[in-house]
Amino acid sequence: MTGDELIPRKADPDDRWTFVRDVMVFQLKLLLDNVRDLVLMPVSLVAALIDLVFRGEREGARFYNVLRWGAHSEEVINVYSAIEHHAPGDFKVRADYTVDGVIARLEGVLKREVEKGGTAASVKAAMDKAINQLHAETGAKREQAQEMVARTADELRKKFESGDRGE
Repeated sequence: MTGDELIPRKADPDDRWTFVRDVMVFQLKLLLDNVRDLVLMPVSLVAALIDLVFRGEREGARFYNVLRWGAHSEEVINVYSAIEHHAPGDFKVRADYTVDGVIARLEGVLKREVEKGGTAASVKAAMDKAINQLHAETGAKREQAQEMVARTADELRKKFESGDRGE
C-alpha cells in the first residue's frame, strides 16, 4: 500500500449518505436474516420429524418445502445487495472449499472406510488425514490473509502515529 491510497479523494456528497444508508439497511437485513434462521431451525426439524412419521408424496417433502421457503426468503432479504453496483472483489472460493464441498469430501472418506470394513480407529485416522490435507491445501491462503491483516494494521499504526505528531 502506498501513501497515495491514504489521501482522501474528492467524493460526491451523496456518497456518504448512500454509504450510511447501506450500513443501516445491511444491519436491518442481517437482523431479518438471523430471525429467519432462528425460525427455520425448529420449523425444519419439525417438518423433518413429520416427514419421518407420516409418509408424503415423496421422502422429505415437507422438509424440502421448508428449504424452498428459506431459499426464497434469502433471495427476498438479499443481505449483500449493497455491493451489486460495486466492482467485484477478489474473493473467489473453489467449490471444494465451500461447506458443501468439505462435507462431501469428508463423507467420501467416511463411506470408503465403512465400505472397507474399517474400524473406528481407521475411520478416525482417515478423517484426520483428510482434515490435515484440507489444512495443508488452504495454508497458503491463510498465510496471505494473515500477511494482509498485518500490513493493514502496520499502515493504520503509521497513519495514527503520524497524525499524533500533527504531520
